[in-house]
Amino acid sequence: MTINLKPEQEQIIQAEIQSGHFRSADEVLDHALAALQEKKDKRTASTPRKNLAQFLMESPLAGAELNLERQKDYGRPIEL
Repeated sequence: MTINLKPEQEQIIQAEIQSGHFRSADEVLDHALAALQEKKDKRTASTPRKNLAQFLMESPLAGAELNLERQKDYGRPIEL
């Protein structure tokens, strides 16, 4: 697989290697991917999915007395 990096990404990797945190670009990439996987695992394990009602009840607009009830659609009159 070939990966093309943006110049700023390459600079970050080189800076990490020069600082002594990592020995190679592969090691930086391994660490970044492990961190990404760990973040994903934490998110899925610790945060149960909420339904829309739970999300709205916990939102900053919870006390705003919004009317979220669905209005019955009577359609529009059509002349035949």
